Amino acid sequence: MSNDAAPGREISTGPILRVSRLRSPFAGPFDLDLEGGTCAAITGPSGSGKSLFLRMIADLDPNDGEVWLEGRERGSVPPPTWRRQVMYVAAESGWWADEVAVHFPEHRRDDVQALAARLAVAPALLSAPVLQLSTGEKQRLALVRVLAGSPRVLLLDEPTGPLDQDSVTRVEELLAERLRNGAAIVLVTHDSEQASRLGDRRYRMKAGRLEAA
Repeated sequence: MSNDAAPGREISTGPILRVSRLRSPFAGPFDLDLEGGTCAAITGPSGSGKSLFLRMIADLDPNDGEVWLEGRERGSVPPPTWRRQVMYVAAESGWWADEVAVHFPEHRRDDVQALAARLAVAPALLSAPVLQLSTGEKQRLALVRVLAGSPRVLLLDEPTGPLDQDSVTRVEELLAERLRNGAAIVLVTHDSEQASRLGDRRYRMKAGRLEAA
């Protein structure tokens, strides 16, 4: 396991994300320190606990232990505030309204349009019914939704699973850019090549335990 960042990335001197003794009845305990500008890539078989680990960090599933963001403990932050800064992107995107536009704040419209263009999403889809979207379009727009908020930490669960190679390349370019700007990423992927491309640190999840890969 290498602790060195990919060339050209700016790394902070201390961890932006710190996970200590994080556990549930089904997985853990987990310990992880992740500096800004660093991606931890996690591979492993289905059902081994990868998604659960991300959801526990985001405080979406019951868990015990401690998580800090830039030195601030999770319990001292209102949950909605925490989840805006430590954002989880599920393998299957969620949509709670019938129209795509409802899912994007008006004050971020320019950022949303720019990000959608970089992911080759047709402008008309930003005002389309959700039912019109393909699986790949939903996934790209879910990433746009998260990236437009500029979270400090991205928890990505198979973010490019349903995408074609051109879209995968576009997503990885955006993620690499966020890393260069100091964000941290925990990436779950079944693609070992993607783990190599993006991961500064590589892990394997096995039976609810995280091991250096």
